[in-house]
Amino acid sequence: MDKDVKKLLSSEANQISRLQEIVQKTIADEKLIVDNLLNPPKDLLTRGQKISDEVAQFGGSWAFIITFFILLIIWIIFNTNAALPYKFDPYPFILMNLILSCIAALQAPIIMMSQNRQEEKDRQRSENDYLINLKAELEVRSLHQKVDLLLEEQIKTLFESQAKQLEILKSIEAKLKALK
Repeated sequence: MDKDVKKLLSSEANQISRLQEIVQKTIADEKLIVDNLLNPPKDLLTRGQKISDEVAQFGGSWAFIITFFILLIIWIIFNTNAALPYKFDPYPFILMNLILSCIAALQAPIIMMSQNRQEEKDRQRSENDYLINLKAELEVRSLHQKVDLLLEEQIKTLFESQAKQLEILKSIEAKLKALK
C-alpha cells in the first residue's frame, strides 16, 4: 500500500517536472523573439541612401518651407531694391525660376528614393508581423497539444489511483470481515 502511494506521488512529480520544462522552453523561445524585436538588425545604408533620407527629412519639414520662403523674399526684395550694378537677377527673376526648377527637379527623385526605401522597410515590418503571428499561432497549437497530453496523463493517473484506492478499500473491507 505504501508502495502504491509513493508510485502515485512520483508520477505526479514527473508530470509537474515535465510541465515546468515545457514552461521554461516556452519562456526561452519567447525571450528570443522579444530580443529580436527589441534589437532589429541595423540597416546597412549606402552613402547615397543616407543623403536621400536626410534630404527627404529636411525637404519635407516646416523648417525647409520657412527657410526657403524667407530666402525667396530676401532674393526678391534685394533684386528689386538694390542699385543697378548689384542686381544680379532683375524683375522677372529668371535666375530664381531656374534655381527653383533645378531644386524641384533634383529634390523630387531624391525624396522618391527615400520613400521607396521606407516602403521596403514597411514591407519587411509587415512580413515580420506576419511571421510573429504565425509563430504565435503555432505556439498556441503546441500549447493545446501539451495541455491535451497533460489532461490525458492526469485522467490516466486518476483512473490508476482510483483502481488502487478500490483495491485498498477491498483489502480493508476483507480485513474488517476477517476481524468480525
